[in-house]
This record gives sequence, C-alpha cells and structure tokens, in this order.
Amino acid sequence: MSTIESKDKRCVVVGASQAGVTFAFALRSEGWEGEIILLDSDTNLPYYRPPLSKAVLTGAESIDDHILKPLSLYERENISLKLGCTVKSINKADKKIILRDDSSISYDKLVLATGSRPIIPKIKNIDETPKLYTLRTAEDVKKISSALANSKQKRVVLIGGGYVGLETAASLKKLGASVTVLEKEDRVLARVTAPEMSQYFESLHTENGVNIHTNKNVNAFEVNNESTSVVCQDGSTFEADIVIIGVGVFVNKELAEAAGLEISNGIKVDSSTKTSDDSIYAIGDCTNHYNALYDRHIRLESIQNANDQAKVAAAVICGKEANYNALPWFWSDQFDVKLQMVGLYKGANEVLIRDDDGENHKFSVWYFKDDTLLAVDAVNNTKAYVMGTKFIKGGNKINKAHLVDTSVDFKPANILAKD
Repeated sequence: MSTIESKDKRCVVVGASQAGVTFAFALRSEGWEGEIILLDSDTNLPYYRPPLSKAVLTGAESIDDHILKPLSLYERENISLKLGCTVKSINKADKKIILRDDSSISYDKLVLATGSRPIIPKIKNIDETPKLYTLRTAEDVKKISSALANSKQKRVVLIGGGYVGLETAASLKKLGASVTVLEKEDRVLARVTAPEMSQYFESLHTENGVNIHTNKNVNAFEVNNESTSVVCQDGSTFEADIVIIGVGVFVNKELAEAAGLEISNGIKVDSSTKTSDDSIYAIGDCTNHYNALYDRHIRLESIQNANDQAKVAAAVICGKEANYNALPWFWSDQFDVKLQMVGLYKGANEVLIRDDDGENHKFSVWYFKDDTLLAVDAVNNTKAYVMGTKFIKGGNKINKAHLVDTSVDFKPANILAKD
C-alpha cells in the first residue's frame, strides 16, 4: 500500500505496551499517512516492563524513567493514544472493534498487541488472602513496595522460580526482605533452561540469603491475623507477610478467539505477522509464529520479539516486503549477575560449559544438537553472547575441544571448526 492509498485509511492497535507502541511509530515512519489509534486499558503512559522487577522495584529508578515515548511524540506523529480504554469484541464483518461502553471504532487494518497476564493458580483460600500480589504492571510494583514498607518482619514468599520470580527475589533481598522461593518443579527455571543453569542460579540465590525450595506444590493459604501460612502438598508450611505469585502467564487471546481467528498456543500468524484474517495482524507476546531456524512454531515473551514483529507488521501494512525470522534473545539481571541468552536450547543433546573466570561468575553454557549450535547462555560474558549469536546465525560448526579449553584464546578463529 502506498502512502497515497493510506491517506484516508485507519489503523487501530489494541495494546500499548512494547509491541503496540513500537508498531505505531514504525507504521508512521514507513509512510502510513492515515489515522493511527492506539488503545490500552492501562491508564499509565506506556512504559518499559523489564525494569519493573529490578530497578523500579528496588526504588533505584521510577516508572517515569522508563516510559516508552513522551506524550509529545505521540502528538507530533499524530498517533491517537487512548488510555483506560478496554476493547470488548471485534466485528470482522463490519471491520469494527466494540469498546466496553458499547461504542465502536472502525478500522481498515487492525493490529492486536494484547500481550499476556499472570496466571492465578487455583489455591485454597487465595481469594481471601491479603497482601497477595503478582508482578506485571506498574501498579503491581507500587502495591508490593507499599506492603513491604509497612511490613515489620518483611517475610516474602514467592511462588514460582522462573526468571521474573528470581529477579523479584533478588530485588526484594536488596531491600532487606526475608525471601523464600517455592518452586513446584525439581529445579528453578525448569521450563526455560538446562539443569546446569538452574543449579547455578539456585546457588547464587542461596549465597545471597534467598531460601530456595523445590518440589513444593502450594495447595492452600491459611490467614492468621496479618500473616499468611503458605501450605504445600507435602505438609510443609512457610510463614509470609507478603505473597507474590509468579507461575507463568496466560496469553490474552480472548478477543482474537471470539472473533474466529486461528489460535494455537497464542494467535497464529504467518511470517508477515498476518493472522487468518487479511485485515488483522498480531504482534508480541500473544502470537505464535513459525521459526525457520528451529523448524517449529514458537511463542516468545521477549522485548526482541515484540520490537521485531512490530517493525515487520508496519512494513507489510505499508505494502513493503518483510518477513519475521529473527533469532530470539533474552536477558536477566539478578544481584550483580547479568545473564544474556541467545537461541532456544530445547532439543539439545549436549551441553558444554566454558568457565572463563569462575570466581567472578564469568562463564558460558553452549547447547548443541549433535554438531549444530542451538543456544548460548552467557553469564557476565558479553563476548560469549556476541560470538554465540554470530555462530548460530551463520550455522557455523564449533571446535568443541577448543570451546571448553580456557587455555585457548577465546576468539572466532580459534573456536570455529576448520573445514
């Protein structure tokens, strides 16, 4: 579509977090001259979420330090930002979205950036438990910070040992809380990384005073005045002044599902981010896409995925050729450790570790399927992350003996296998 053809058109975006905001500005940059309406149920100016569990929770920074764009830029780019606005349904036949107050907005192109929300598990007495929180929004952080400030003993139980749970545990420990993490699997990070990394992060947290308990399936809360007993299936009990749930997320797919769009572990999209309806696109956490590098459909919860899909969607809607086939990457900050991850480790049948400086927590974990490098986890080691990214993208073969031998200078010429 040329800029002339788009002049009298309207693009509506549902969801104003990372994907939605990036898309709206990219669409204007790609040459869209028509209306852009960006909707979100949150009343806050759209903000960057990753720091919530880290710098914002510790109080080192405020949410205002992490707004995605100042309001003046939305006005300058003629992007209509409508906050506190909830979409109730999509009418594909008439190309309209219906809002909570039953008013409607027509669209020529619709982009769903609906994201995800925390899973609230079915635990006995959960609805009657005070000072129980999730950590997903700026409001969640405000509530947790306030509860901690007003708690005498500052005993926090975190249910769930994923990356966000561990980041939150590290931040709360810095604030002087007594922190316990309960994980139902036999190791933390069980769904996202290999046992070697799980063991490392369990040790890291233990060394910093966090109590990690695995194989703990929480099945009840017992409220005692201002404290709560967290009761596990095995009969063990943990006392808490504050309980934080971090057991994963649900995809916000209800709008798409009710509209009859194809759903498969998220909103299914093609390489152009188009859904099963030619006028509707989807981007970010809510989408399931095919990744040619790993030859499977995947759903990613990452800033990289949100940004890259947003830019592809903007280009395609403006009539340009673009396909999404990015290499996934992620990161996590816990205590003084920075973990950078590239690729997807599932399917690996060999794990190799290069320990560049164990005393200073500098090492990398390399995941192979036979001779194919699938992923790299780099701890305090940006060089390993950069090299791993290059090797995966290039499909390079690795000299595994040189990789793990720290007497070999760590540079591509020495690590790549010779033909």
